[in-house]
Amino acid sequence: MELLPKTAVLGLGLMGTEIALRLQAQGVAVTGWNRGAERSQAAAAAGLAVAKDAATAIGAADLVLLVLSDAAAIEATLLAPPAAAALHGRLIVQMGTIGPEESRALAARLDALGCRYLEAPVLGSLSEVRDGRLIIMVGGDETLFAQCRPVLERLGAQPQRIGAVGQAAALKLALNQLIAGLTATFALSLGLVRAQGIDVDQFMTLLRGSALYAQTFDKKLDKYLSHDYGAANFPLKHLLKDVRLFRQAAAPLGLDTALSDAIETACIRAQDLGLGDQDYSAIYEALSRG
Repeated sequence: MELLPKTAVLGLGLMGTEIALRLQAQGVAVTGWNRGAERSQAAAAAGLAVAKDAATAIGAADLVLLVLSDAAAIEATLLAPPAAAALHGRLIVQMGTIGPEESRALAARLDALGCRYLEAPVLGSLSEVRDGRLIIMVGGDETLFAQCRPVLERLGAQPQRIGAVGQAAALKLALNQLIAGLTATFALSLGLVRAQGIDVDQFMTLLRGSALYAQTFDKKLDKYLSHDYGAANFPLKHLLKDVRLFRQAAAPLGLDTALSDAIETACIRAQDLGLGDQDYSAIYEALSRG
């Protein structure tokens, strides 16, 4: 039987809890931790061992997976005592969505604390975690990737090394920019269709038969039609964060970010409508009130 490293999962939100449960079901010894007590209690009720603080979780593990919301949350969790003192010798794998420069800076700070670092952002949601079908993109040293690959393969069948630290983070932003663009442009098209009194079923039938179709259109269609954006796996506020990160990464490279700027503005308007914690497709309410 393959000996898998003891693993800590820091961040027990929706994705973090499912990642921890999936690994535990696959034979990995997992300890979880979350900043908020409510999430910790829910994870414990689901059968996870939950540490009292981040330092305890880190100290019980060889491999530490970060499933935290942003770079600020990572810094607050890892780089303050007593957690920072527990990091020496551990392999840290950052699985959330942060900017490439944020990831490179984090790698340097963790190296100074005597630990090793990989980034491994993922594409997929709760059902993909549960089924082990996440798309996992890895940035960092090949030897470190080989060390944590057996654990990552429990979450996604074919984790791929993209390149150096920062490159996987950039690729994840490129993919999330597509999520934002597809969502926003479909919302606009649907808005025009509805405002003109065109039959939505006829519109969708024509769209599905064309090269323009993307599966996400049907996945979100009912939300647009019902104006119900609850039960968010990926809330609007996180899409806003990722659009901003894309713009911050792309602009210094000379890429035109006007489209990202417009989508960011629409996300802010939707958030101002009180939709920040609802599904990201709620951007429709800012773009089209049909």
